[in-house]
Amino acid sequence: METIDTTAITVELPEAFDERWSRLPGIQVEDRRITIDPAEYFFRFESHSWLVADWELVKSQLLEVDETAESAVEQLALDFIKAHGRSTADAGLVLHTAYEVYAYLFRDEHLAGLGLPQITAEHLRMLCEAATLMALNKVELDGRISNVGPCWFFPAATSVVFDLDEEMGGLLDEVYHGGWFNEHRRIESIKAHAALGGRLVHGCQSVPDQSGGVVAPYGASMAVFRDDLAAFKAGWIEQVDAHRVSPAA
Repeated sequence: METIDTTAITVELPEAFDERWSRLPGIQVEDRRITIDPAEYFFRFESHSWLVADWELVKSQLLEVDETAESAVEQLALDFIKAHGRSTADAGLVLHTAYEVYAYLFRDEHLAGLGLPQITAEHLRMLCEAATLMALNKVELDGRISNVGPCWFFPAATSVVFDLDEEMGGLLDEVYHGGWFNEHRRIESIKAHAALGGRLVHGCQSVPDQSGGVVAPYGASMAVFRDDLAAFKAGWIEQVDAHRVSPAA
């Protein structure tokens, strides 16, 4: 484990999180309050700054803007980040911003369009909580992954916390990767993730290779990102899985 700052991270979010997140090392959940001990929580924690933009500004100035033949949605997001993005060392602000982003993206109104009756509003809450914590992960412009916590490994972390079996854990991962982010939703996702300073990229191909994803800055080297992830993921996924609670006899 690599770390540069052991100051506790605390945040009070708009809604309570599932207290079972406390099964993972270094995180305590008490209703709406989350406390993270970086030395225990992160596998790698080399950077203590993130790029964010004000969520209210994203809502008012970006979400309703349509791409055109001359300006693709990615360019709209990049221009917005250049104009309004700011660096912060406040991890609590990152988490609060991420919660707003994912509460918007994983809202109940989209359930009907998934075509997956097994997925309920409760599953969307799981996605929102995991993705919120995932926002503390970080990729540098050169492609190196500087911060890695257990929510990098999305399927493993959600299975441990929410007692999901392999089938449901895989289905939730499919929703996170594919069924949720069809083209209409992808456009919505790109705009919303401007509040977290980048775009959502996946380090895997969903269920066959469950490695999760991260919000990466535009311009980050995906070749370096891919190689860095491949070098560490197996061992750290095993460590996350080790915290699964065995069902009572």
